Amino acid sequence: MSKVKYYYDSENLAYRKIKTRKRRKLGVIMLFLLASALFGFLSFVVLLNTPYFETPKDRLQAREIENLRLNYALLNKKMDQINGVVEAIEDRDNNLYRVYFNKSAIPDSIRKAGLPGKNRYQLLEGYDNSQLVINTTKRIDVLSKELAIQSKSLDAILKLAEAKSDFLSAIPAIQPVRNENLKQMASGFGYRTDPFTKARKMHEGMDFTAKTGSPIYATGDGVVAKADNTASGYGNHIVIRHGFGYETLYAHLSKYKARAGQRVKRGDVIGYVGSTGRSEGPHLHYEVHKDKKVVNPLNFYYGNISAVEYVVIAQLANQENQSLD
Repeated sequence: MSKVKYYYDSENLAYRKIKTRKRRKLGVIMLFLLASALFGFLSFVVLLNTPYFETPKDRLQAREIENLRLNYALLNKKMDQINGVVEAIEDRDNNLYRVYFNKSAIPDSIRKAGLPGKNRYQLLEGYDNSQLVINTTKRIDVLSKELAIQSKSLDAILKLAEAKSDFLSAIPAIQPVRNENLKQMASGFGYRTDPFTKARKMHEGMDFTAKTGSPIYATGDGVVAKADNTASGYGNHIVIRHGFGYETLYAHLSKYKARAGQRVKRGDVIGYVGSTGRSEGPHLHYEVHKDKKVVNPLNFYYGNISAVEYVVIAQLANQENQSLD
């Protein structure tokens, strides 16, 4: 039961009860409830912003951040593996491929140089995990640059390999007449006795004696430049341009099996042995030219004869005998 309060009435010299108005009492109650509600709301907001109180959204965000860190760690591990493979390819490129083709190595100062741009990663700054993201992005950029440089290098090596293959195919590397069709090596490269004047003169090729109609083979890949009898003394003859400064001549043919402008491969039959033009008997006169100068064909027979056969041919070719043309 609430206490009854009194006040002293000085005019009437008596104590009277204090009567509380219902409206004021209601106002006090409402003010108390409002103050309590405000205090409760402020307390709730403070609790939400403390690390000791996590909402489901906070837990989901924390899990996503942890997954992000894990994914970046896995990405960096994969980049370590890729970087190892790239370094192995770079090592083979510098110390094998480029050495073989006589090309200088690409220095690390070019392969592993940083990318231009002082503030290249500025947009990635200012976040909780900025350093992790920036470092990973840098590694990806450097690795991408290394791969681009290596790709260009391998493209260049491929072109060199194709050119090397074309070069090796162009060299006149086999005998123009097979050993089974040869009667003998009549005359080699050098000063020999001319069969008509009996004077010593330079014989600019090699003579292979064989039966009329024996096949004659292209000694390297190339294009037939001539197949006619317009050159004095050679009779029916063929000239093949092989590229890289090489040219071969086949003279005194009985007939042709190739025409001017035709592309031929090493080993293709281009004509047949005869004795046309200035000739003492059925044979093939064969010449090799390098950069418009005649060279000894004997230096090029490595494609289809053994070392023993080469020694025999060299001994016969070096004899001071009479040429057949």
